[in-house]
Amino acid sequence: MKTSLYSRRNVLKGLAASTLAAPLVIPSRALGADGAPPANERVVVGHIGVGGRGRQELRLFMQCQGAANVAVADPFKSHREAAARMCRGKAYADFRDILARDDIDAVAVTTPDHWHVPIAMAAARAGKAAFVAKPLGLSIEQDLACRDLFNQLGHVFQYGTQQRSMAHCYLGCELVRAGRIGRVHTIEVLAPDGGTGGSTQEAPVPEGLDYDMWLGPAPRRPYTVDRCKPPGSYWIYDYSIGYLAGWGAHPLDILVWASDADLSGPVIVEGTGTIPKQGLYDTVFHWDMKLRLGEVKMTFKPGRDLTRFIGDEGWIAISRGGLDAEPKSLLKETIAPEQARLVQSAHHAGNFVEAVREGKPVASPVDQAARTDILSHLCNIAVRTGRKITWDPKTETILDDAEAARMMRRPMRKPWTLGEEG
Repeated sequence: MKTSLYSRRNVLKGLAASTLAAPLVIPSRALGADGAPPANERVVVGHIGVGGRGRQELRLFMQCQGAANVAVADPFKSHREAAARMCRGKAYADFRDILARDDIDAVAVTTPDHWHVPIAMAAARAGKAAFVAKPLGLSIEQDLACRDLFNQLGHVFQYGTQQRSMAHCYLGCELVRAGRIGRVHTIEVLAPDGGTGGSTQEAPVPEGLDYDMWLGPAPRRPYTVDRCKPPGSYWIYDYSIGYLAGWGAHPLDILVWASDADLSGPVIVEGTGTIPKQGLYDTVFHWDMKLRLGEVKMTFKPGRDLTRFIGDEGWIAISRGGLDAEPKSLLKETIAPEQARLVQSAHHAGNFVEAVREGKPVASPVDQAARTDILSHLCNIAVRTGRKITWDPKTETILDDAEAARMMRRPMRKPWTLGEEG
């Protein structure tokens, strides 16, 4: 990323030197008027996946003066054209056209879940930083591969768990890590539930949709009217593990941010859930999970987005809507700068842009994204096998259950792979 920004700065220096031969007029906006960084210091961003949520992310990036949003890609023509109008950028049907552009420093990946890791890894190999929507991978294998590649190449990665850029979530997690409720012995996690339905009737592919590109690494299936839009793209097992990860990513991410319980010893997962037998949607819902994270007990059930940490001296509950605690005096406490352990951010996209441009740390790094997503996948595997699952966080594998261990991987439709050629 720094090389790319440095290269563009050198281009402008070269152009300035050429004024000896001909006058050069640089617009005031390019020089950083109105508080914006000069053009050669802005992070050039391409947006991949610009449906409803993708355009919301694009708006957030457009609030960042340090970003230049120059390109969008989506297999839906209507999506990419609408997003291109928003940012006055170039529209592409194939995300690889964005990755091939040398002027682009970073990508925001807001596709359906099954595309998150393959595109993020392709972006890393193309020399780009990546802001990746939650959840992370379609499998544990994808989570680990994505984490390892970004760490190996040293590119910036930001996970799209925007609650980390909310002040009350930051404070709650800092209070837990600072020991203000004593030793944490129980963690309760709630996330919105999934559901059933979806038409299985084959229908014509709409004009303006590159259906094969939308499917990408997922199995080839007949198009139906509910397949390529929410909630189908969230609740079909070919593309997702449902709200175990799709919504669970948020409160489980808070768990990881405030506690390292998932690294403290074997993770034991058991529980029940419902897998629909009719209709298009076939991911787990109505789940009721019981986990042991080392010595910490944990439950994970459907409900409003919430993570509650229970310690020997009180409890702290963190949700998108606010912070609660017992004793209530905890809500008035602060964390001194020298005691802070976490990255504080006021704007999730802005934090990513600063990390790319200035080398500052991100609020939601890839290592913790993988840890969060693995918890979701372990719950999914436990429900689908009907057995207790044991995960070793040191060797990063499922122990003593060959069938469950095989479920750490999911096949990809050719020619797509997680390798160089994918």
